[in-house]
Amino acid sequence: MHFPLIRRPVLFCLGAFLLVTANWAAADTKDPVEALIANSKLAMRGDPEVSKRDAEAALDLLKHTPNVDQEIRARMQLCDYYSERSRPKAEQQAQLMEALLPAVQRKGLAAGVLHCQGQIQESQANFTEALNLYNQAVTIARKNSDGEMLAESLFQRGYVFGLQGQYANGLADLREAQTLFDEVGLPHAAMTALSSVATLYNRLGDYDQAMHIYQRALTVQHKNNMQREELVTTYNMGSVEEHLEHWEKAKERFNAALQLGEQLNYTRAQAYALRGLAVVANSTDEPEEALELLEKASNLQLDVPDSRLHAQILQARGTALRKLSRTSESIAALEEAKRIFAQADSVNELSNVYTQLALAYAQAGSWRKAYEVRTQGQQLSESMLHNQLDQRFATLKIEFDTANKEKENALLLRENAANQKALEHATTAHKLQTVVIALSAILLILLGTMVWHQRRGKHHMHSLAMTDELTGVPNRRSVLSKLGNVLEKSDLHSCAMLIIDIDHFKSINDRYGHPIGDEIIKVTANHLRLAVNDPAFSGRLGGEEFVLILPEHSADLALTIAENLRSKVADLDLSHWLGERRITISIGMTMAVSGDSTTSMLRRADSALYAAKHAGRNCVRVEPPFESADKGIESASNKEEVAATESLA
Repeated sequence: MHFPLIRRPVLFCLGAFLLVTANWAAADTKDPVEALIANSKLAMRGDPEVSKRDAEAALDLLKHTPNVDQEIRARMQLCDYYSERSRPKAEQQAQLMEALLPAVQRKGLAAGVLHCQGQIQESQANFTEALNLYNQAVTIARKNSDGEMLAESLFQRGYVFGLQGQYANGLADLREAQTLFDEVGLPHAAMTALSSVATLYNRLGDYDQAMHIYQRALTVQHKNNMQREELVTTYNMGSVEEHLEHWEKAKERFNAALQLGEQLNYTRAQAYALRGLAVVANSTDEPEEALELLEKASNLQLDVPDSRLHAQILQARGTALRKLSRTSESIAALEEAKRIFAQADSVNELSNVYTQLALAYAQAGSWRKAYEVRTQGQQLSESMLHNQLDQRFATLKIEFDTANKEKENALLLRENAANQKALEHATTAHKLQTVVIALSAILLILLGTMVWHQRRGKHHMHSLAMTDELTGVPNRRSVLSKLGNVLEKSDLHSCAMLIIDIDHFKSINDRYGHPIGDEIIKVTANHLRLAVNDPAFSGRLGGEEFVLILPEHSADLALTIAENLRSKVADLDLSHWLGERRITISIGMTMAVSGDSTTSMLRRADSALYAAKHAGRNCVRVEPPFESADKGIESASNKEEVAATESLA
């Protein structure tokens, strides 16, 4: 679904004004077919059923006065309508348009046929094929200098780029599409392009920016009775609240979207809204309610050609079934969702499925399979993090370049005005020269200031990228990077890794609330940081999981440190938050071996942590086991680790 957003108040006012005047212009035009097509385009953002009616009325008129170009444009509107409702009917429109292309006068309309074919591929989650079609559409539109078709092609391509995690490319396409829509007099389409920019911010994790733009867009859409766009924006705001785990707000947004979908008889939107409500129900431990909502969504989705929606419903269903201990059904649903998301190359959703699958396999007692799935999910999450950071810097550069270009254009306009005035008033030439010099100086100052802000911003972004926001300690990226440098040293004698996990942390969040849970995480992180000195270092891997790296530490010494940490954490005074309750930690430990990498050490330490959890928590386990330096005495942790490993096998 595509979503509108606005960055400047002026664009909102201008968009609203032009939207109204466009309706007047369409009504007053001399060509009734042209008026119906224009009204159909506008109605698609308000009431899609009206859009369909006007497009079909235009085709009825064209039976008496045939016009190939107008027929293709009318069928483009019908394809837009049916691509969300009936794949066979959308394919029929694509075939009819393709048959008309040899006689077309406006060659750029060939791009519109490709748009229709691309939308059909999108509905089947074939995003790679859709992207290929949109690439062809961009080429054709540029070749024929068709601004409207080029804007639409860039918009469609930018949206798919965003789904596949290519945020910088998506932002560049959507920004250009927005500009082109404004240039060809389609401000309503420019608003939709801006909405998709907000969706990119949402996927990048910049929820404040996304929500800010959605809220302002919603105001304009409601004022101009753009009900379909209002519905989509409302749903997207619910999606932002879902990412932020603001469940009550998310529920309110999804319910509002559901009501609008019912008013418009918009089946696809209703199914999406029900899926959102089911996710909220799952997250608030109401899996039975979630299954009821998903049953309704599934029945609606049967009539909707949207494979990605089907996969999202399956994912939510798998989660609910796991919570109800219907494990085999849960695994089946999640495996099918994984297949669809993998086919679509939708990495964000695929990562979430891996998490749920690991939990389902663990619940079924398939520990090895759970470990394999969890490892795949961790690898995908790490790849996503790297991509998200890279894309964040790339999108920042695009935003900077766009802002810089706008400032340069504004300054050039001022300079041209000054030069014109100089030609008209020769007597003021000297004063105008002074003004130009002053403007040039201001430009240099502005450019210098912008460069300084860019460098400062890059430094700040790098610091943020390497630091955990909640605790202030190094994050996963920072710790693993530093560990990689340690492992590359040729004179490395020994190095231990401890992965530390707070036991039963979910119950703390559930009973005392997330703010208390955050305080417990901060206290634990600070305790780990103070527990060791250089060259040792610690950091947070994520959630309630931490890592401690001990270079130049023997296995015996590392095990002693691990046991001391476990004991001291259990003795922490947390009565201010938890009353009489104490917390414990489980620790998985491993030693570096020749040829080790950060990934291989993480895998072994994570396996040891699984063994510690399986052994009852509040203990230390080592992978692989080692013989203590104290002859004849083997570490109790190692003995239990061997037993745990054998039981898992």
